[in-house]
This record gives sequence, structure tokens and C-alpha cells, in this order.
Amino acid sequence: MPLPLADSPLVFGSVGTDYHPFHRMIEWIDSWLDDGGRLVARAVIQSGTSKPSRRAESISYLAFDDLQTYIRLATTLVSHGGPATVMDCCRLGIKPIVIPRLSRFGEHVDNHQVAFARMMASQGLIEVADTEEQFRSLVDRSLTDPTAFRQPVPIADLRETVARFEKFVAELIEPRHV
Repeated sequence: MPLPLADSPLVFGSVGTDYHPFHRMIEWIDSWLDDGGRLVARAVIQSGTSKPSRRAESISYLAFDDLQTYIRLATTLVSHGGPATVMDCCRLGIKPIVIPRLSRFGEHVDNHQVAFARMMASQGLIEVADTEEQFRSLVDRSLTDPTAFRQPVPIADLRETVARFEKFVAELIEPRHV
């Protein structure tokens, strides 16, 4: 596993392991790098089935331990809105920048990541980027004030949140008889 240079902040992005590509996230990171980001940080993206980055180092998939290492080493963590990755970040005291996958772009089968991201953001556990402009602003802020994207969060506090969210999603997708 290639590690970042010690003197260069690391922006690490993870699209997760879903079979749907998440080109939008990679394009936003590439665009940020093109517009000067590459002068201030190194970027590595776990790209899954998405097209590889033009500007960042792309790794299709990472073993769990390697993913955890990148999450710990990153100055800035950019993630899809899947509960597993978001919860891993929270467990490690990382406040990720989350770009929820959207069904209208073929990034997922539904918009459950949007609902989950909204709930986690309302508790101050993540930052959500719905637009490229928000994404750029959050990445820039995370590099100028990295401590704002760190938090001591005991996982026990999150289990109840995840359980409530799972119940909420189950009720949303439960077939209704008319």
C-alpha cells in the first residue's frame, strides 16, 4: 500500500464497494485538484467500479485494514454516504465530508444515503456536500483547519442513531397495501 509523503496533507476519498459507479465524486476531486488543490495536497481515491481519477492515485479496492489506515492518515476524508464507511470514520474520530450517492445519476438504487447523511449531519458528525461548490469549500476548510474535522465520538453513542435510522429506512421501503 503506497503511503502519502509525510510533508504533504492527504485527501483520501472512498466511493465504497457498491457496484454502481460514483463518477461524480471522482470528477469533483479531480476538478478541485486541477484548480490548485494538487499544489496543497496529495489525493488518493478508493475508486471501486468508477473510472479512475485523472489527477489522484486511484486504487479500485482496499483491504479493510488498509482502508482504516488511509482513514487515519488522511487530513481530509471524502466519502460516499454509506453507513458502514461513515460509522468507521466516526469511530475513529474523523468528521468526513460526505457526498451522498444519488439514484438519479445511477449512483445507487435509491436515495437512502441522502437521508442517512442528513441525519448524521444534524448531529454534527459529518459535513454534507450536495454541490461541487460546497465540496470545494469543505475541502479547503478541512485543509486550513483540520481540527474542525476531528471529533471524539464514542461508538456507543452512534449505535442508537444507526438503529433509529435502520427503522426509519425499513418503514420507508416497506410495501404499502392500498
